[in-house]
Amino acid sequence: MVQREWPDFPMVAAIDLGSNSFHMVLAKVDHGEIRILERLGEKVQLAAGLNEQGELSEESMQRGLDCLRRFAQLTNGLPDGAVRIVGTNALREARNRSQFMRQVRQIIGHKVDVISGREEARLIYLGVAHTQADDAGKRLVVDIGGGSTEFIVGERFESILRESLQMGCVSFTRNYFADGKISASRYAQAYTTARLELMNIEQAIHRIGWQEAVGASGTIRTISQCMQVAGRSESNITLEGLQWVKRKMIKAGHVDKIDIPGLKTDRRPILPAGLAILEAVFDALGVQSMGHSDGALREGVLYDLLGRHQHEDVRERTLSALMERCHVDVEQATRVERKALSLLGKVADAWDLSDARHADMLCRAARVHEVGLDIAHNQYHKHGAYLIEHADLAGFSRQEQQALAQLVRGHRRNLPSIERLAEFGEDATPLLRLCMLLRLAILYHHIRGNQAMPELRVEAGHIHLQVQFPEGWLVANPLTQADFALEAQFWLKAGYTLTAR
Repeated sequence: MVQREWPDFPMVAAIDLGSNSFHMVLAKVDHGEIRILERLGEKVQLAAGLNEQGELSEESMQRGLDCLRRFAQLTNGLPDGAVRIVGTNALREARNRSQFMRQVRQIIGHKVDVISGREEARLIYLGVAHTQADDAGKRLVVDIGGGSTEFIVGERFESILRESLQMGCVSFTRNYFADGKISASRYAQAYTTARLELMNIEQAIHRIGWQEAVGASGTIRTISQCMQVAGRSESNITLEGLQWVKRKMIKAGHVDKIDIPGLKTDRRPILPAGLAILEAVFDALGVQSMGHSDGALREGVLYDLLGRHQHEDVRERTLSALMERCHVDVEQATRVERKALSLLGKVADAWDLSDARHADMLCRAARVHEVGLDIAHNQYHKHGAYLIEHADLAGFSRQEQQALAQLVRGHRRNLPSIERLAEFGEDATPLLRLCMLLRLAILYHHIRGNQAMPELRVEAGHIHLQVQFPEGWLVANPLTQADFALEAQFWLKAGYTLTAR
């Protein structure tokens, strides 16, 4: 894909819609480096509003929207691409997230990307790595969020292992300390649940090994501050310090009565849950000492945004690795990609596909449209779509994976219906049109490079497209003629007219 220069953005911003807190960083890019101008954070506890049906309450959504109205004062006027908003576990779980996300877009003016747990882990590590010393050796990073806890082992700026477990300080508070009462038995229940979750990943982390442990969340920062203020530690969290906080907390008997120097009032309700998770992490992974990093998810989002424009878009590396694993015919994929881009250039204005993201999406779909062949030829478009939608693809949001999956599924047989694309809102029509262009590029190279193909003339209207071959060429090439005749029937079902002559 074409590498783009960093746009001339006056400022950039990253907003993290966490399960416990919402955070925003505003920064300026100066000579390829990010300079932080503002940091904002508010405790929203979005995850606390999830009911048994997995829906966010009106009250929790309102808390989030009120917070974002304050954030919006700093992002007003920033252009598309200068602001990235990511949603984490609470929005991954919420069945009514689209309702909340639409309102966020109305307030901030930019869409929300819901990211997977492993993508969240990758971005957390990126934020930590850019705010720590660039030392050799493996680093274990732990981030205890409101609804999930992320674990990453990496070296310098590259993450090696990324995991996300369904345990967080808000969800554990709701399950074990909802009424604020603290007892040794309740704490033991929370600790045991966390240890059981950790059994899924502890062997893999031990197998890789690490030399330094770093915490990257508000919970870990709070525990570290308590130890330092009380003189229990100079900087790092220790096992002895954890036990001291635990004794003080259980002795208090209720979150309102916890009296530990350095503990803010708004952190009291979630401290027991966060501490139980952290103690379980120390025991399961053999941690003796853990430092703290100010860099976390939002900083990682900023550095990832910078990388997409300046040195490397991790999404390209992700797709290249997927293509290699699935034994994709790279020459054919390249032919289809080039033709799809050529067609896009001829219809972009008429079909309102001039945005750079449209070209990016079309290129990516062309490169991976045949990944499903590695499973079976029969219905390989469906196999490929499933892989794209459900795999952990570093750098991609869930919405990006779902859109890419629709293009892969729709590249042969029936076109995706408007009903199936309805969840993409205003992007539904562009996606359908991109799918049509991908299909034409594939038909054009049906012979897979074994035949010289002529240049095409293309004319597009709102719901029709005319493809003109050199005079007499279609008659002399009946396979291509039959391909385009059949394709025209599929287009009619979607409400479009395709003419090839």
